[in-house]
Amino acid sequence: MVEGLRDALQYITGLKEKSMEPKIVEIEGSTYCTRDLVRYHRFPMASSLSVNTLTALVDYIKGKPEELRETSILHVVSPTRVSLYSGLIDERKRESLMVAEAIVNEFAFDNYYDQERFLIELQSNFLQTEDLLTIMQVSGNIKSGTTANYSDDGVSQKTTIKAGVELSDVIVPNPVKLRPYRTFAEIEQPESSYIFRIKDNDRGPAFKLVEADGGLWKNVVMKKIKDYLEYELSDQIEEHKITIIA
Repeated sequence: MVEGLRDALQYITGLKEKSMEPKIVEIEGSTYCTRDLVRYHRFPMASSLSVNTLTALVDYIKGKPEELRETSILHVVSPTRVSLYSGLIDERKRESLMVAEAIVNEFAFDNYYDQERFLIELQSNFLQTEDLLTIMQVSGNIKSGTTANYSDDGVSQKTTIKAGVELSDVIVPNPVKLRPYRTFAEIEQPESSYIFRIKDNDRGPAFKLVEADGGLWKNVVMKKIKDYLEYELSDQIEEHKITIIA
């Protein structure tokens, strides 16, 4: 009885193992595996490389032209991402050869910062401009209890700062022109308009910047990235049939 049960279990186990063995089948001239029915590609696909600069992307195309296919596409996906693809290959797929993603500091626009954090973020995330220096001067001199009043007409703000016994009115410029770091280092950082806001609360003054250009800077930067690639790869574009789209 026990021996028969053991033989039955071994038989069932054998059937299971046999059913799990992958089988190779031909369907209309294409080879598949029965395990997951993924076709064996006639052209092996490369693993995509990840870099953080446009310079690395250009150096790869110039230094390893033999790794490119007959045609290639440089796709400027966004101000911080550019992808290098092959032209259409087997089964109308594209091979992803490289992805360049810019390292940018993330400033939280439309969010209030306390004074110390706001000043740190301004110095870390923006190029120095006249408007930036004005904002830093205003936000750096306002202290809890030293501000006599705020005046806000919905467009501009005025704050009266008290230093000792003297009062001085400071006009907060709006909108302000700033240049945050938000694209590749090889590209000129774009200037955009921002609304600068101040509020006071129990924990002291707070500050925020609100984007005021509707994101139009993105189109400008993507065009500049395309121009940069066209200039740096002027010889390779024609030789290796590279199409740049943005």
